[in-house]
Amino acid sequence: MTDNGSFGSRKLAENQEVQVVPVSDARRYAARWRRGAAASVLAISLGLTACTGAIAHPAPTPASGSSRVAPRTASPATGVDKVLVIVEENRSVQDADAHMPFLMSQARSYGTATNFYAERHPSLPNYLVLAGGSTFGVADDGDPAEHPLDGPSLFGQLMAAGRTAKTYADAMPANCAREDHETYAVRHNPWTYFDDSAERAACEQFDVPSGSPSAGALVDDLTAGNLPTFALLVPDLCHDGHDCSAATTDEWLQSWLPMIENGPDFRSSRLAIVVTWDEDDDHSGNRIPMIVIHPSLKMQQVTKRLDHYGLSASIARIGGITPLRDADKGTDVLAAFGL
Repeated sequence: MTDNGSFGSRKLAENQEVQVVPVSDARRYAARWRRGAAASVLAISLGLTACTGAIAHPAPTPASGSSRVAPRTASPATGVDKVLVIVEENRSVQDADAHMPFLMSQARSYGTATNFYAERHPSLPNYLVLAGGSTFGVADDGDPAEHPLDGPSLFGQLMAAGRTAKTYADAMPANCAREDHETYAVRHNPWTYFDDSAERAACEQFDVPSGSPSAGALVDDLTAGNLPTFALLVPDLCHDGHDCSAATTDEWLQSWLPMIENGPDFRSSRLAIVVTWDEDDDHSGNRIPMIVIHPSLKMQQVTKRLDHYGLSASIARIGGITPLRDADKGTDVLAAFGL
């Protein structure tokens, strides 16, 4: 995408009036508060017990070496508490700008990062940075049997903290498939590489075939407003542009994005959508397209250098957990957009 114009940043300020209360009154208020809080907790507990129609899914226990849980906070400026990431394959900014008119219209309408970089070649290490905050020393595209990873993923850590996470994988033959199958590439599905028992169990439940825009897991969740805290949409080898043209990728995105943007999560401003790439085409120093879509964004450009580490950090922050491994070293991507 060509860089045409700059956009100002928002400044947020909060002014609060503090009321001074005499010590003797404060003690009475504190005692009163403790009695009221205890009653409230009991009432809430009884209410939750009596509530029907909700199914509780046990969350995976945090694996050894997991990060501590930070306080849960949605984005203070916009109320974003869900992120959907779509990762395409092997395009430079110039290539996408020239051959993907629908996506570029989305970039102009909402927001784009003009200096977003992948970490390395080939694909897999970049997906692992997004999902785990590290390349784990992986420098190839081997399958999960070659690279079983210890410790928590971003998916599993969010679930252990009481949040939700889900992968929707295009053309995947079964949940959490750990081998390639026709146009499904396991190296583009990073949750399958995390080998701890809790991670494997969560993957087998929540790493699912995406279905199509007319039927399947993703369309069901987005129309019901049930997208998770972190959703990863993985196109197959044609729709991601690896084996097919950029125009094919653009058409696939056009079949999904308007539907996602018409869903209740996006219309209520709870959902931010990120469309990016794993790596470039070896022609631009690994600078890749990165588009952020949210109702609050209007033709916004971010020019500072960003990367997959910072995207992982953004998702952790939105989910209220500390970024995993090296992700805390990256600049928070969504914060750079004011989200």
